This record gives sequence, C-alpha cells and structure tokens, in this order.
Amino acid sequence: MAISILDSQRSASLYVAEIWRRLTRRAALGRISAMRFAGSTPDRLVVAPIDLRIADAHIASEIYAGRFALAGRMIDTNGQSPFHMDMPDEAFLRSLHGFGWLRHMRAADHELAFANARALVDDWITVEGRRFGGLPHEPDVVAARLIAWFSHSPIVLRGADHGFYRRFLKSIAQQTRYLRLVSASLPTGVTRFKARIALAMASLCLPASNGTIRAAARNLDHEFQSQVLPDGCHVSRNPMVLIELLMDLLPLRQTYVNVGQSPPHNMAAGMDRLFGGLRFFRHSDGELALFNGASAVSADRLLAVLRYDETSGAPFREMPHGNYQRLAIGNVVLIADTGVPPRSVASQAAHAGCLSFELSSGSNRYIVNAGAPVYAESDYVGFARMTAAHSTVTLNDSSSLRFSQSDFLGPIVTGGLHKVSVESLDESGKQVGFSATHNGYAGNLKLLHRRKVRLLASGHEVQGRDQILGLDEASPKPENQTVAVARFHVHPSIRISQSEDGAVHLTAGDGETWAFVARDLRPVIEEDVHFADLAGARASKQITLTIKVGETSQIDWKLVRIALPRAAS
Repeated sequence: MAISILDSQRSASLYVAEIWRRLTRRAALGRISAMRFAGSTPDRLVVAPIDLRIADAHIASEIYAGRFALAGRMIDTNGQSPFHMDMPDEAFLRSLHGFGWLRHMRAADHELAFANARALVDDWITVEGRRFGGLPHEPDVVAARLIAWFSHSPIVLRGADHGFYRRFLKSIAQQTRYLRLVSASLPTGVTRFKARIALAMASLCLPASNGTIRAAARNLDHEFQSQVLPDGCHVSRNPMVLIELLMDLLPLRQTYVNVGQSPPHNMAAGMDRLFGGLRFFRHSDGELALFNGASAVSADRLLAVLRYDETSGAPFREMPHGNYQRLAIGNVVLIADTGVPPRSVASQAAHAGCLSFELSSGSNRYIVNAGAPVYAESDYVGFARMTAAHSTVTLNDSSSLRFSQSDFLGPIVTGGLHKVSVESLDESGKQVGFSATHNGYAGNLKLLHRRKVRLLASGHEVQGRDQILGLDEASPKPENQTVAVARFHVHPSIRISQSEDGAVHLTAGDGETWAFVARDLRPVIEEDVHFADLAGARASKQITLTIKVGETSQIDWKLVRIALPRAAS
C-alpha cells in the first residue's frame, strides 16, 4: 500500500516530537528515588471522599479467599501476596495496583474485610512503597491508587495500630509528592487530568496550606480549559472518558464543599459541559454510543453518574468542536462521527470510524459499531480500531487511519484521514440530516468518501447515500477497480432475517422491526463480532453492500420502521 509523502512527514515529526518530549521530561524529573520524596509525615487525614463506583460484598469474600478477579482475568494467590506474583497481563496489574477493589471490602462492612484490606495495603507498602518505578508507579496507576486510598481510608485505618497508621500516611505523602512532580511533564490527556484530580483531592484530604490547595485548584482548572471542549466532548473524542472523569470529579466537588473550600473556578461549568456531552452520546435505550474507544458500560455505573446531573435541556443537534452529529426525532436517535482524530498522545484510543453511525429506537439499538473491548489488553483491540469494525464504508478493505506499530510512539494515529467537511441537510418540518466528506483514502487511493444521511420527520425512515469520489469530487474513472464495502453492524440482541425481495428485517425482542433496503443492490448478511460487551466479545451479524467504484460510485440505502413495539401498537 502506498503511503503519502504527507503521512511520511507526519510520522517523522511525531518521532521527533516524542524524542523531544522524553528528553525534556527526563531533564525535568531528574533522578527518581525514594529519598527524593522523603519529607514530613502528615499526622492525620482530614476527610474521606465518597466512591461512586458500584461495590459488591461477594467480591470481598473472594479476595479474602485469595481469588482476585480483575480486568477480565482471575488469579488464585493460594495464600501468597498478589504483589509477589506474576500477573496475567498489564491490565490486571493496573487494576491490582490501582486499589479500586477496596470498595468491595467497604461494602462487606465487617471487621474481617477491613483487616484484609489493611493487610493488603500494608503488603503493598512493604513491597512497592520504597521504590518509584515500573507500572505500579505510572502516573495513571498512582492517581487511581491515591483516590482509592483516600476514599476508603476509614476502613483501612479502622482498628489499625500506630505503626501502620504512620506507614500509611507516609506512603500517601510520598506518592503525592511523586505525582506532583511527574504530572507537570505529562502530555495533555486523560492521565494528566486524573493526576490533577488526585492531587486536588490530596490537597483537601491531607493537612495543607491554602497556597497548596489553590495551586492544585489552578492546575485542575487548566485541565478543564484544555481538555473539555465547549460542547462537552473530551479532546480524545472518546465518550467513555466523560464517565471516567465524572466518577472522580463528583466526589472531589463534594469534598470541596465538606471542607469549606472554594472549588476550582472552571469546575462547575466544566462538569456541566461533561454532563451535556454524556447526554449527547446516550442512545434512546440509555446506552452509550460506541465511538473512539468507548465500550460497554453497566447501567448501574452510568446511572451512578447521571443521578447527579443537574443540567437540563435536550442534547445538542451537533458537537461542533468534538465533531459529532445527532439526529433525533421522538424516540429514534442517530449519532454519527464526522471528525478527524485527535493529535499525538490523545489519539491512542482513536478508531478509524469516520462517517460511521449508530441507530437506536425506543429501548433497542439496531445499527452500532463493534466498539472497543471492555478490557484494554484484549487481543481484539487492534481489530476494533479498524474501519471495517464500524458502520461506514471501507475501500479495498483498508482503514481510513494508520496507527503506529512502534512501542516507542505507542498506538497513536500516524497517518490517513486529516480533513472532514460537513454541512447540514435540515429541512424544517420535513427532515434532519447532514452531508460529510472525508479524505482518509486520498493518500493511497486518491479517493474521497462522502456520506449523506437524513432522518425523516416521521421518525420512521433513515435515508442514506454513500459516494466514492475522486480528489476533484468527480466520479472515478471506469477503469478504477477499487472495491467499496458499506458495512452496517447489527447489535447482537437484534434478530435478523431476509425476505425474497432482498429486504433485511431487524427485529427487537419487543417486536419493533426496521427493514434495511438498498437501491440496485442486494444486501448480504455476514457473520460479525461485537467487541463491546461486558461478558466479552460476542458473535453478531452485519449487513454489507459491495460495489466496484469504476462501475458505480454510489450506494443508496434506507432503514424503514415497519413495526412498532408490541406495547405501543
């Protein structure tokens, strides 16, 4: 596959930028050692924030028995310390050293669970607390651990002797100093945002001067300004990040109130924007849209955040900064990605799904993207990022983005799509819609993809047109042998069948049915995989329409609601 000169130049500049970032970070951090973060030990904790994450007392019993089920894996320690054992993968390690599982011990609400929590924390301090390196001390893991230790300190410290109390507070103080140092050199992204949240929490939970509290608030203010776009989208364009941030920001906001301190200046408005963004990405069934790294979210987790949403009003029609479209009439919702990937490190979870869309109606999702696996270490992560895993068009079975295969750069976007033009197709009282064109195939195939989508005012019909165009936006020449495939991934809960005339019927459990039809093409039903499921990847189906762009460069299709839910009929 040919690679454009522009992509080659972009890739080279990314390497130069990463080298410079690492050199400046190393110069700023200097030599990392436990002695460097030594200092006075706090004499107490001032407050313990709440934890909004769902807890299960049964899991506490499993942990007491030595069975740790984390990040989709389970190990049995057989009486050993988990911090002395080889772990199955990096995701498990991050979860183990992040200590979010302490909430289950708190839910158990008995002394045995509390003593077990204290013993495990003490074990970690003994094994890892005297060194600052490796995965247990990566900034995102330290931030998660500090938040968990602050939040669950009441059960960890209940019944503790003076010696453990001192070790616990000393370790917290050292980790806070370490995180304060490394966070300053982190690139813009979720990790830095979470580090700033943890440091703001530390300034409130530990005895601190007003200057320290104000400095932490100023740093957090900066993250709201630089990472939360005016329309509520995060710079990563990942809808799931909104939930992750709010899970920690809500307890932090309450902690400011509890200790009588003024929250950061941008916090209230920033959180309102995040809630607005979350509403934008919710389907009619309450689930989250699967774009750019988003995966399945349990209903309890989502509701635990949304119950604190004090903003009002319907979701916006468009995210002009995050570059998404939302067409909604009645209980029918169509959400589409019409944006370019974020830059550099912020693109580590970006997907090649430009112009993909998802469709929901009532309590059902019909057309979706395959989504990201729930656990980041899954073998499916790379497949989930490909264009073919999205409800859009692929050309020659290739993706509209190119991802780094270098361990040095990490899985960032290095080439492909970098321009999308969008215009509204709304007609008052008749339909809402958009037309968008991307250049993801301009470098290697000299072609553009344009998609037009309309949702009729009745809410019963979605009309779509996919066009493959030359760089001059004219139809490709007849000798062009490029193969275009339009894919429509069907949610695993939907039954799918095909009639003799070629129409594909999509039927939900409540009887609501949509028909998929195409002009001059017979839809094909193929096997598929849905990655974004709490229980792991599931078999599903997809509808495909295939053309050779030299013969016909246009695909016209429709989704028509032909039966309402039984309860509403």
